[in-house]
Amino acid sequence: MKTRLCSLLGIDVPVILAAMGGFDTADLAAEVSEAGGLGMMALSGLDAEAVRSRIAKVRARTRRPFAVNLNVSRPQAERLAVVLDEGVRIVSFFWGEPGSLMDEAHAVGAMVLVSVGSAKEARCAVENGADVIVAQGWEAGGHVRGEVATLPLVPAVVDAVAPKPVVAAGGIADGRGLAASLALGAEAAWIGTRFLASDEAAIHPTYQRRLLEAGEADTVYTTLFDVGWPDAPHRVLRNKTVNTWEAAGRPKSGERPGEGVTVARSPAVGDIVNYRSSTPSADTEGDIEALSMWAGQSVGLVRRSEPAGQILRGIVAQAEAVLKGLNP
Repeated sequence: MKTRLCSLLGIDVPVILAAMGGFDTADLAAEVSEAGGLGMMALSGLDAEAVRSRIAKVRARTRRPFAVNLNVSRPQAERLAVVLDEGVRIVSFFWGEPGSLMDEAHAVGAMVLVSVGSAKEARCAVENGADVIVAQGWEAGGHVRGEVATLPLVPAVVDAVAPKPVVAAGGIADGRGLAASLALGAEAAWIGTRFLASDEAAIHPTYQRRLLEAGEADTVYTTLFDVGWPDAPHRVLRNKTVNTWEAAGRPKSGERPGEGVTVARSPAVGDIVNYRSSTPSADTEGDIEALSMWAGQSVGLVRRSEPAGQILRGIVAQAEAVLKGLNP
């Protein structure tokens, strides 16, 4: 099931692991890459030593291509320099225009992916040098750039930036979603929520259990959690924090119930106060139910935890069967 983008990225199948921060994704990224897709790590908040360590951890498990994602809502020049110095040659930028960062990546021959939420943003990114566009629909989990659903967004972006390759993101969790993405003109699918329910995802067992139990209507698109930069809507599982805030009339920051109260703790981030954006990692302790549990609307399709490689192979096999059925 190779597409043109597979050849450009050096991968076997058109599946890209979504950038997911807040926990160590090195094992997950390595397993996805080893199985033929493109593994990815979101390293935006780590120091140089930690960035080098995560990259080395992936390389110890696979010799296949993998990518690093950087959030350009904060300065990333020093972090990008480390990533490129470590030989990573696929870089993904998120949440805005990367500017000179794109030139620095291109200067060493790296391929640049830029995430967008509209056709207008996509055209701008291509004009500024983006090699690949990731069209993120509103259904996506985590931080959500735009307000358009994946189904109308992807073909609009494909038309806007052709012949540049486009990746479909948001609401994709199985082979049917991958097949649909290809039918819309995308050359790969960007999948996150499904891989959170993998053996390699280092998230808290309570978080993973909630993912497996959730339905497609159990996520909330909100700005409730304090993500660290302004105007940053996100999609999370509905939980006690969301319910308490809504019952209080959705008060603004500074007036939310329980604001500032410590609800959990992890070795990586220390004390976690109510409403702080903090992914419940495997070593987090405290009121896990109160924390930000990122998930897209595709969560209703996630019903069991499996090794990431097995998940990937299942998605591809189902997509092949669907496409064969449509065109016997």
